[in-house]
Amino acid sequence: MSTNDAQDLSALAHRLVEDARKGGADVAEASASEGWELSAKIRLGEPELVEEAGSRGVSLRVLRDQRVAVTSTSDLSETGLARCVSDALELLDLTEPDPCAGPADPERLAKGPFADLDLYSEEVANIRADEALRRAVAAEKTALAFDPRLSLSEGATFSRVSGKSVLVLSSGFVGEQIGSYASLVVTPVAEDAGGKRRRGYYWTAGRHLSSMESEEAVGIEAAKRTLAKLGARKVDTCEVPVVFDPDVARGLIGTLVGCATGSAIWRKSSYLVDRQDTQVASDLVTVVDDPLRPRGPGSRAFDGEGLPSQKNVIVERGTLKTYLLDCYSARKLKLRSTASASRRGGGIGPSTTNCYLEAGKSTPEDVIRGVKQGLYVTEMMGFGFNAITGDYSRGAAGFWIEDGKRAFPVSEVTVSSNLDDMLKNIDAVGDDLEFKTSTASPTLRISKMTIAGN
Repeated sequence: MSTNDAQDLSALAHRLVEDARKGGADVAEASASEGWELSAKIRLGEPELVEEAGSRGVSLRVLRDQRVAVTSTSDLSETGLARCVSDALELLDLTEPDPCAGPADPERLAKGPFADLDLYSEEVANIRADEALRRAVAAEKTALAFDPRLSLSEGATFSRVSGKSVLVLSSGFVGEQIGSYASLVVTPVAEDAGGKRRRGYYWTAGRHLSSMESEEAVGIEAAKRTLAKLGARKVDTCEVPVVFDPDVARGLIGTLVGCATGSAIWRKSSYLVDRQDTQVASDLVTVVDDPLRPRGPGSRAFDGEGLPSQKNVIVERGTLKTYLLDCYSARKLKLRSTASASRRGGGIGPSTTNCYLEAGKSTPEDVIRGVKQGLYVTEMMGFGFNAITGDYSRGAAGFWIEDGKRAFPVSEVTVSSNLDDMLKNIDAVGDDLEFKTSTASPTLRISKMTIAGN
């Protein structure tokens, strides 16, 4: 990605800010971004889909008299940019004043130079379709060669994205960000009794290729996970301990943190309203949002409002310590922004960066070994969660545990409880934390949940 690219984006953003200020906006904030993505999917060794695309666009947020308007466009012609500014200024006259609207405090804005978080890899950005196809073919070929029972496949996909963005505020802040990310997933299928087909998968991802597992390792693990599902059956309805593997557990953490964002709190659409400084989980649970993690999938040096990124401990040893706040939700709740603003299409709201449950000291095997009889969940289906009450119910698949060991595969069951109870009943946390995605968790165990089966 060339220096000229950055200069062009910066010039676009500066122009929008200047034109909006000249047009009568008290505050103007512009972001300009460009990105490239490639996705190559193969199935049974043959290319099925190759997509490559680039995008470029700008967004503008203007404020005047506590009114806010947002516009965005991918039309970067003179006419398109002028229309973007004029539409924003026209919308200002149509919006209602909001006493909580406003920019970030200029005294709190980040000041460069910004930390290098090693988020961009030229090697990833330069991967072409033929190389992406080669990696996908290699992963699937390894998986299908692992066992003759693996004769089918839902395919393998290698994807990569890279991009750059510039944020310019009329208060004087200018920040640039650049990043890349690649992933590989393979999904073999095995024939099971009764004409059923069992599907398993495994994947790897990272901002740099050196952070990813090899195609062979991904293929072998995907094969093993698929074969392990053969003979899956239901179990009787019961109340037992449930172990969640990392891919499933991170969904629980994401659900919790979604309820701890300032927007959910001030709208009173969360069961965590008025719960700050109270127990919301077991003392084994510490949940952190850390945007400054090198090579992190969600890392950034500053937030969407120009505030310097900071590490936030959301839950500390079971106690809810903070909500994730942008400036608007902080004003609504009479609190201080946690530098958690995310800007999408010019709009701003609180969000996570690298959000994770801190690892424990037990191995995943030890977590399972502590279960006399229970369920090890490796996959969840559907979405049944009420953010206001915390009620939780989802379809699940995995393995039945007998005497601390995986006994047989399980499918077509439902796990249910209340998220508040689930988090408070976490009685073991594994040491297998990995940062493949921006939300991560190690293996965890909940002492009791209801399993609905036969």
